[in-house]
Amino acid sequence: MKLGLIGCGNIGQFLLQAINKDGMLPGGKIVSIYTRCEESAVQLAKEFETEAYQSVETLLLSDLDLVIEAATVEAAKEYAIKVLEGGKDLLLSSIGVMADSAFEERVREVCTRYGINIYLPSGAIGGLDILKSAKAANGLETVSITTRKPPGALSGEGLDKETILFEGSAAEAIKLYPRNINVAIVLSLAGLGANNTKVKIIADPIAVKNSHTIEASGSFGKLKLEIENDPMPNNPKTSYLAALSVLANLQNKDKYVQIG
Repeated sequence: MKLGLIGCGNIGQFLLQAINKDGMLPGGKIVSIYTRCEESAVQLAKEFETEAYQSVETLLLSDLDLVIEAATVEAAKEYAIKVLEGGKDLLLSSIGVMADSAFEERVREVCTRYGINIYLPSGAIGGLDILKSAKAANGLETVSITTRKPPGALSGEGLDKETILFEGSAAEAIKLYPRNINVAIVLSLAGLGANNTKVKIIADPIAVKNSHTIEASGSFGKLKLEIENDPMPNNPKTSYLAALSVLANLQNKDKYVQIG
């Protein structure tokens, strides 16, 4: 599988190491990369034996089976449709872009028209299979997520006590915290939608890890799931599990037996 990569930050470099160096995707290689910093792109291309391109448009002209977006919500909004209309499958890391219902509808329409797939990794959370099962029979009534992180991971430096930074819908949360709350959007896509998924964001100065508490209720019963995960070693705003979920999505994409 020939892969293109948009964005070579923490998640992008993790994937380059895991796939091109460590061989964690048998039969797969990142053959094309694009990042805004040309100097960094040249260096990474040499280190990981890939080809750097100066624009997404030229990257899409290379021989690719799938493109990975590992940049930002803004980049995803700018490039996702171009990738899909270029006939390439897309794995979208910045799932927060899907909070825009018009954009989501456009993505679905393009995928249907061109017979292209878009993959949305679970990120730093779990429980999506339960929500999808409950939703299948209209048995899902409420969904909420409480995210707790160190203040430095939420631009809340200087706080000396636990502080609720936000309480509202996932649609509102992603506008204020686009780099921190992708988890709420993937949760809403599996469940009740961004406007009906409740979000609470807490900055906690004694927290050393990122944690998420997911709660849901409906005719199926009740769900409460607590997840505590480590941030990326060099970026407290990005969950390590989020990077792992992208790799897992790639590893399972073509499996004949699908679980969940």
